Amino acid sequence: MFFKSYRGTVTACFMGYITQAIMINFPPLLFVFFGEHFGINATQTTVLIAANFVTELVIDFVISRYASKIGYKKLVILADVFSVMGICLLYILPNIMSGTPFVGLIIAMMLCGMGGGLMEVLISPIVEACPTKNKSGMMSLLHSFYCWGQVGVVFISTMFFLIFGIENWGIMALLWAIIPLIDLVLFAFAPIYSLTPEGVEEKTPSQLFKSKSFWMLVIMMMCAGASELTMSQWASTFAETTLGVEKWLGDLIGPCLFAVCMGLSRVFFAKTSEKINLEKGIFISSIICILSYLLAIFAPEGFEILSLIGCALCGIGCGLMWPGTFSIASKKEPMGGVFMFGMLALAGDFGCLAGPTTAGVFGDNLKAGFLLALIFPVTIAIISLVLYIKGKKKQ
Repeated sequence: MFFKSYRGTVTACFMGYITQAIMINFPPLLFVFFGEHFGINATQTTVLIAANFVTELVIDFVISRYASKIGYKKLVILADVFSVMGICLLYILPNIMSGTPFVGLIIAMMLCGMGGGLMEVLISPIVEACPTKNKSGMMSLLHSFYCWGQVGVVFISTMFFLIFGIENWGIMALLWAIIPLIDLVLFAFAPIYSLTPEGVEEKTPSQLFKSKSFWMLVIMMMCAGASELTMSQWASTFAETTLGVEKWLGDLIGPCLFAVCMGLSRVFFAKTSEKINLEKGIFISSIICILSYLLAIFAPEGFEILSLIGCALCGIGCGLMWPGTFSIASKKEPMGGVFMFGMLALAGDFGCLAGPTTAGVFGDNLKAGFLLALIFPVTIAIISLVLYIKGKKKQ
């Protein structure tokens, strides 16, 4: 039976990343509305983003240590449960807590973070353990489903708001909750495979912490998350408030095309991964990311479309960073196990917190925020170049 084979496991993981895309990308589409309807200012918006990713950081750290003891299947099903609760309560809580809607939004965002954090720690090692060929290509394909989820969330939600009005956003939130419900059922039937061969022990945390390459990969993951989420989280608000573009158009040209470009770059690598050097590919990607940020920031006045194109093309630059780093880690530390994936996810989610927060410290001046956030893709460019040169010397 399909759903009881590794193909069913991979399918459930693909849908798991779509679920994570909903948790991360649906709320930012509502930030401007939250400001108008609930009185949420720019600082509080930054706190909402932080609440999501701080929760993910805590989950990443805790679960990476105890996932093997608790069981992957139980935890990944729990991830879907938290996701359903988070997206539903995003609508319910601020309305029933009319006196303190901001508190209700924080609680909902934290539940979304719990679901997303569990997904981030578990899904990549679950797919890595499946008996598939071309592991790096499969990893890139897996992460492309996050992009397609983001595209679906932005496009479908934007069309819904355009047709039915953004004041009916709660209906859209409840509809999105159907996806993690389906994923929950898929994981209930799917087999979960072991990441390391039977009888072989995973590396201990102390052994991993002594590895220089491990720490380089941790920094790369942090910067990958920061580079990606800074643009993903703020592109809609940037288009609407800084460039003066209508919301529906800004959403489609900004975060939606960003996700399309990122997804296409990941699918391209999945098809050509056996021919491309990962370190070199990530270096080229980081340069594209840097140039895209610069285009978004410094496009001449009156040519706002160039800024939006910069936001979109940034997706190509970010596409390979996250899955590519996971694949490099699997090759350099094959016995790293779930703890290694958890620590890399922790670093990535810390970047997902640090990037948007860094851009948000300037309040409404997002061009200055994007300029400061350039430190993240620049760091990836340097580290990936060092790894590439070291690999060439060994050869």
